[in-house]
Amino acid sequence: MKRIFLIVVLTTTFVFAAVPSMAQVQYAVSGTFAADGKTVYLIDQLTEKAIDSVVVADGKFVFAGTADKDALMAVQAKKKNWMTQFFNDGTPVSINLNDSTLKGSPLNERLAKLEVERDLPRRQMNMKMANMTEADFKAHQDELLDEINNVISAELAFANKVFKEERNSLIPVAFCGYYFLDQGVEAYDELVKEGVVFANHPYLKKTRDDVEAALKPQDSPKMAFIGQQYTDLEMADPDGKMHKISELVGEGKYVLVDFWASWCGPCRAEMPNVLEAYNKYHAKGFEVVGVSFDQKKEPWVKAVGQMKMPWLQISDLKGWNCAAAPIYKIDGIPDNILIDPQGKIIDRGLRGKELHTRLQDILGE
Repeated sequence: MKRIFLIVVLTTTFVFAAVPSMAQVQYAVSGTFAADGKTVYLIDQLTEKAIDSVVVADGKFVFAGTADKDALMAVQAKKKNWMTQFFNDGTPVSINLNDSTLKGSPLNERLAKLEVERDLPRRQMNMKMANMTEADFKAHQDELLDEINNVISAELAFANKVFKEERNSLIPVAFCGYYFLDQGVEAYDELVKEGVVFANHPYLKKTRDDVEAALKPQDSPKMAFIGQQYTDLEMADPDGKMHKISELVGEGKYVLVDFWASWCGPCRAEMPNVLEAYNKYHAKGFEVVGVSFDQKKEPWVKAVGQMKMPWLQISDLKGWNCAAAPIYKIDGIPDNILIDPQGKIIDRGLRGKELHTRLQDILGE
């Protein structure tokens, strides 16, 4: 679930400066917001700090000043999750904070339109949940989890679409956090090699590094397991039969122990990638065992069937009290460990293309 919160954070904080430039240009931001007396902030997204603030009066606010040319900036109201972003390209912008619409240069109008399109499903979901009672949540828990999963998957897919269709503009930088989460942080190197117009900005690398740290912190206790012998786990499969990880380890096999849950949107978004790797490398000795952090058997089994996962699945159905959590210091999913034929943990937190690259290094094409 903590990885779901990571995606939520990305919807408001992972935004980016554009093509680097030492030139300073003036910005002129005017806007409307139906909340007199509320504070509105102008945020420099490179530092993620507010550089100015103003109190709304008569439904209006104004900012003026200078900043790096093409820096990505944002306007946000106090205690309001949604930001409206724009590139500081020298063209004045007018922002309606009530609906996040913007008037300005073609670039900024296009960016605002795309962000409104991306955020619509999440806004609708939040409005729906805001009107629900605790009893409603309990009664519709499975449907809500499915809806959250669908929203997160859609946001990741939307970022991929933007990177494909807006390749020759600065717009993709505003979706880069999603892109690296889905494609893997090594996608940064590919962007640099391709020489896309936004590839050399230092904030792009900063975001790449931030995502890597969030998903796979090198100095965390979790990474200390690399180089250590694995600890076996024994849990039941969907039919109630007990299995151990040790059933797969050895005999030239590399085993990915995949920690996930049916309610975890990022886990479900990553699963097609794991399936692709399994289909490609299974014949060469690659095995997968799924360890679910579910609490209920029905959604767990349903998710396994929906995503057509052919490998061994086990769970003790204890959620975050899963036996694997204290053993491997799991505080967020998806997570995984890769075990070599001698039972040594050789990597952790492999996602996206990073998983394929690692397996290619070990098992070849």
